[in-house]
Amino acid sequence: MSSIEEVIKSKPIKNAYQRATLNILQTASWLQGRITHALKPFDISEPQFNVLRILRGQEGKAMNLYEIQDRMVQKESNVSRIIDKLVEKHYVLRKACKDNRRRVDIFITDKGLKLLGEADPVMETLMKEIFEDVKKDKVKTLSKILDELREEQ
Repeated sequence: MSSIEEVIKSKPIKNAYQRATLNILQTASWLQGRITHALKPFDISEPQFNVLRILRGQEGKAMNLYEIQDRMVQKESNVSRIIDKLVEKHYVLRKACKDNRRRVDIFITDKGLKLLGEADPVMETLMKEIFEDVKKDKVKTLSKILDELREEQ
């Protein structure tokens, strides 16, 4: 196990808050790389995977771009562009809303559901590998601490 100082080739970081912040940022980048690598065989990005999972959770009900954006893990993502790419791959369908011409309804397709069915076990295995050496109670504590950090804002 490498310390954050070893990873970023730094002198010891004495400020605990600064050290924790750098550790979170470095770990997020590392996790993102692992997720990107795991999704590569499916030819989708993590934000695309995120959108597909959001739409699957709707159980056939439509969503609009703003609703999807609000639920995204990466809030700064360009949801319109992500949807365009998913439409090209036939993973989602975009339809004009019957009741409101300015609204566009977005649905996951059977092909999108099939892709998630194939990608989900790969992602589950990845998460198990990442956390295999960390006790479950520590993982729960980590999640609780991260939730508390976001609540502060």
